Amino acid sequence: MKLTYTKSGEYLIPNLKMDEQPEGDIGVYGRMRKRFLKEHRKGTYNAMLMKGTLTQHLIETNEAAQDMMDKLIKQMAAVEGVTEALKRRDQMGWVGRMNSIRARADEIVRNDLIYV
Repeated sequence: MKLTYTKSGEYLIPNLKMDEQPEGDIGVYGRMRKRFLKEHRKGTYNAMLMKGTLTQHLIETNEAAQDMMDKLIKQMAAVEGVTEALKRRDQMGWVGRMNSIRARADEIVRNDLIYV
């Protein structure tokens, strides 16, 4: 690979261009994964960053986490009897149960996908 340079005053500055990165939002779970890799898996983080695969990994992790959250919430709500009928009958009870379900599903997603 041949490098080209631009003269700036007395200095020659290499013309470097970063590879194209995939478009997409890394989302909240992608940001969590990025922070985890940066703090606890520095080698993996740096390797992915240098290869240009980090952004794609974060996007895929976020999508997988969101899908898993949706499935877990639906399954847990069905098992625990949290239905639209309960929502009409006891709104605050429904909200409390759904918040509990979301918190447990979020913990499962973090342990199974993010912090591994």
